[in-house]
Amino acid sequence: MTEREFATDVVARLQIAGFEALFAGGCVRDELLGIEPADFDIATSATPDQVKQHFKRCHSFGASFGVVEVLGPRDPHGEWLKVQVATFRSDGTYTDGRRPDTVVFSSPEEDAARRDFTINGLFRDPITGKVFDYVGGERDLRFKVLRAIGDPAKRFEEDKLRILRAVRMTARFELTIDPATLAAAKAMAPLIAAVSAERIAEELRKILTNEHRVRGVRLLGEFGLLPHILPELMNVERAAEILVWLESGGTSSPSSLVAGGRCHPAFCLALTAILPQLDHPQVISLVSRLKLSNEERDRIAWLNKHRQSLVHASELPRSILYPVLAHPGSWELVALHLADARTNHLEPGGANFCERVLQNVSPEILNPLPFVTGDDLVAMGMKPGREFKRILDTIRNLQLDGELTTPEEAKQKAQKLSNESAR
Repeated sequence: MTEREFATDVVARLQIAGFEALFAGGCVRDELLGIEPADFDIATSATPDQVKQHFKRCHSFGASFGVVEVLGPRDPHGEWLKVQVATFRSDGTYTDGRRPDTVVFSSPEEDAARRDFTINGLFRDPITGKVFDYVGGERDLRFKVLRAIGDPAKRFEEDKLRILRAVRMTARFELTIDPATLAAAKAMAPLIAAVSAERIAEELRKILTNEHRVRGVRLLGEFGLLPHILPELMNVERAAEILVWLESGGTSSPSSLVAGGRCHPAFCLALTAILPQLDHPQVISLVSRLKLSNEERDRIAWLNKHRQSLVHASELPRSILYPVLAHPGSWELVALHLADARTNHLEPGGANFCERVLQNVSPEILNPLPFVTGDDLVAMGMKPGREFKRILDTIRNLQLDGELTTPEEAKQKAQKLSNESAR
């Protein structure tokens, strides 16, 4: 059973029990656009308690807002199928700028009126295929327009993140934005500062990893959002240009980075690319402000640190170049170097050289097992400390540069270095 089949079964069981039940929101929009929905949401006249009476396995997922998660069988990958079932409702005031203080169970018409944009305010009966449109969403989909439902200022005041969502959806679905909706978004852009960093970061991830990220970045500038969420990005057109070059490919990198001959950069690569080169304190400020994960912090910091390090790659000793190319982000760094060079109208010789190295030199050569370890030095009578580390680093560099070819040679050299330091 697929997720859609399970969701349709839930709708059918609620309808048989005498309730209204329909697919709602994004899944309806996506199917009308010919896109496979990521998930399926159901709206119903049944209250949460009534939903739970008709299904054995339920989670009270936001039950105070009329939402219950219904669990089904496992999918072919062993994951539980699940669908969120929400009671038709209208919302009270939004004191926290995110969630309504109170909700009142209501009708499909009132439920549609509380949603953000007309293209997200559609319902569909998956049994009959009939679409229920109370807000003009079908027309706006047909004419490719993003329009707030009702008063745009009120919609954005209820949840300021909707301003950023307007950017993402306009870019993702290649829409034009209704003038009144755009005017309200621009006027209220400074209010995005009231939204939590985690929610802003999640929208940025979606914008910068979507195939329409170039337009997304331009819209961030047009909406006036950048000073409030990415003040480091000062030149929108340069950011757009580097993304264009980044997407044009030119590397033979793994499928995680390149698909269909075009580069699809991950979030950290795309974010690093659109910003000027940052120093370490600036990186820490950025990732702390957006509350990015430790993994994201480390990758962005590494890409920034090495952003210019491959310019003269062919002239670097292996002891400097190979540790960089052995890093898990090496293909991203090569793509970044290529895009930087093209944006600045420079020859990407260093990046091209690194691409050839990555294609022809095995990981075992880029990052071979060390001839000498810390345990070896301890066994030779050396004590950990600053000199200890210097000897290890020196031996490793000599190994990578080919000046030491066996562990025996390395140990002899380590002993010699230790003796010299003891004099």
